[in-house]
Amino acid sequence: MQVLVIASDSAAGVALLSVLARWGRHEVEPVTLAASRWKSERQAKKAVRRGAPACVVDLRFTHLLAAGDPLQDLDCARSHWLAKACERAGADYLLLSSASVFSGSLPHPYREQETPDAQEPPGSLLAGVEAQVLAACSRAAVLRTGPVFASEGPGFLDDILRALLAGEGRELDDSDSFCPVPAADLGRVLAGMLDQMDAGAEPRGVFHYASPDRTTLYGFAEAAIAAASQFVAVGDDALARHEAEEGDSGRNWSLDCRELRDTFAIKQLPWRAVIGDVVRAYLAKQQGD
Repeated sequence: MQVLVIASDSAAGVALLSVLARWGRHEVEPVTLAASRWKSERQAKKAVRRGAPACVVDLRFTHLLAAGDPLQDLDCARSHWLAKACERAGADYLLLSSASVFSGSLPHPYREQETPDAQEPPGSLLAGVEAQVLAACSRAAVLRTGPVFASEGPGFLDDILRALLAGEGRELDDSDSFCPVPAADLGRVLAGMLDQMDAGAEPRGVFHYASPDRTTLYGFAEAAIAAASQFVAVGDDALARHEAEEGDSGRNWSLDCRELRDTFAIKQLPWRAVIGDVVRAYLAKQQGD
């Protein structure tokens, strides 16, 4: 199957390309983040027409969220353009979205059928993108995921370890919960979806994928710093828990992933099983630089 991967140089893109190259079952045309900054619908349409893909995989938003870049109207419009181009071409469109489309006000893991209710950007904007894509392309699927971490690129792991290496203490939230996703694991999931789509599966609508073990930013940092302590000195003041305001029970952005399991037979993997390897690779790169 011919696959057009948008944001191929993002953490999720690099991981997906690595899995696809190892499996060798699909022809891939990568489009970098810089090359995907189209100024008009004509340019996006031309990119799809030139690649003639059976599926377009759009990974831009997880990178933008990890980098802390505010979502712009043009970022959102590009997904709409791609969805319309895929509809015209009869191609599948797979959009990687985020748990941030939810407000975090519910105590249980969010199901795919629950309506996005984020009131503020970026979640509210991303919810609008999802709705536009699903309306514009009859062959569209949305995969929502938790925060993505990798040994390279921007994100909360980079923030934590960069502060650690600089000897700067961090005070982090221990009330809001989420389910982080290693980029390599996300690449496995995306590749598995593409395999089954190539075999004739016609998934439409919304799916969730995240690690099964919930944590907080403080809990994640604690695990990352513990892994890093095997290789670098860690001071007693490296990490502190931010004191929550009285009555603040925290928000929850965990995801129920049963639709992905039932449709694609893709199982969740715990992030704690790989955090040590990711941290080691991060430190090796920093020391190499």
